[in-house]
Amino acid sequence: MDIVLYALTALLYGGLAVAGWRAHRHVEAQTMLSSVPPVPAGRDARAPVSAASGMSVQGRWLLFVALLAHGVLLHTTIFPQNAMVFGFAFALSAMFWLGAGIYWIESFFFPLDGLRLLVLPLACVASLMPLAFGGVRVLSYAAAPMFKLHFIIANVAYGLFAIAALHAVLMLFAERRLHAMRGAAQRGTGANGGWLSSWLDTLPPLLTLEKLLFRLISAGFVLLTLTLLSGILFSEQLVDRAIKLDHKTVFAILSWLMFGALLTARKVSGWRGRAALRWVLASFVALLLAYVGSRFVFEVLLHRPVV
Repeated sequence: MDIVLYALTALLYGGLAVAGWRAHRHVEAQTMLSSVPPVPAGRDARAPVSAASGMSVQGRWLLFVALLAHGVLLHTTIFPQNAMVFGFAFALSAMFWLGAGIYWIESFFFPLDGLRLLVLPLACVASLMPLAFGGVRVLSYAAAPMFKLHFIIANVAYGLFAIAALHAVLMLFAERRLHAMRGAAQRGTGANGGWLSSWLDTLPPLLTLEKLLFRLISAGFVLLTLTLLSGILFSEQLVDRAIKLDHKTVFAILSWLMFGALLTARKVSGWRGRAALRWVLASFVALLLAYVGSRFVFEVLLHRPVV
């Protein structure tokens, strides 16, 4: 049954990703033949944009089915027969499942073709990673209610920060292109086009992306705070110790401090631009190192499964 779910999930994600890129290339070819240039990324927020994400009704339903199949797959593989199996590959799979789900919700309100073309291939690859990296079996406290709460909150926080990091990557590309276009206009020369430019043209205005980004980070920060608090409570129940300063805890606290500093600077001084976007990515890397990175080192490089 699991192999059927793996195949179905990868086929749906992969098929939608291929269809999306083919449709994008078709629109790009039509745009090149047209005399009307596309509106560049970073356009005025008041400029009209398409109301949908570019997905057909069938595409939306297929993505919904993919999310359902991926969710069932995660549940059956992580919680087989009242036990628990987890590892860095399962964490990545869950992260991009939630990221794809957040994109699916966002796409009802904003045109996010550029994000779809990025998140679906990543979700496809991530969904198959547990086949190659099986994780470790956790038996001692998998059924504890506090652990389950901690596990769910942590994974939702990971998903929110993952999609926020993808937003930041797209915004960095869009800002770089916008500056290049301004420089070309000042020099009286044409800016280079190509597939990247046409891909960025599918994004909403930068101000809209920025609002979405900080909403995601704010929600993720609240959940990351709850993750740390529930982890402390769970640790007290398990080992009668409030906190264990291992690599996972240190990087999680570091990431929490970095995201908190970003939100504070945003509220106090309106921090924005490339420096803020790079700070978002650095904070996300610290969060990855807190669990995914450390487990990858132990499970794959050192062959030392750690619970």
